[in-house]
Amino acid sequence: MTIKGLEVQFRPEHTRTPALLVSADDVDSFIDALLDGQHDRNCAVVYSLDRPTMPSGYRDHEMAVGVDRVAQMGALTLAADDGYVSKGSTDRGVGEYMLLGHVREFMPGSEIPIELVRQAVKEFLASGGQVPTCIEWQREEY
Repeated sequence: MTIKGLEVQFRPEHTRTPALLVSADDVDSFIDALLDGQHDRNCAVVYSLDRPTMPSGYRDHEMAVGVDRVAQMGALTLAADDGYVSKGSTDRGVGEYMLLGHVREFMPGSEIPIELVRQAVKEFLASGGQVPTCIEWQREEY
């Protein structure tokens, strides 16, 4: 199976031309760019080009990836079939990340170490957009 890759949006220019990730190194560069970027751009939306689109032409899923450079933590949501959010071992309250200047909230208890965020996005890429199994997930409450 040939993997087409992931489209990501976290900078203003990505709304016109999303960035394309096709390798594990691309995922590392993407996470590093989020960590090193402006504080109002520490969240991204990710779409697998290997998943089908709905009859409407819209994607059947959306992954959101938030990172906190100070805490070296992050959180993931995946809307596909159902709503999932990463399950962390600590609860720092509601995780607030910024997606192109807009607040994106992740429910309490969803933050995981950055290395697990990297691993989950790499698995999402390599599996052709399947729900990553390297982390624990919980149902999203909102």
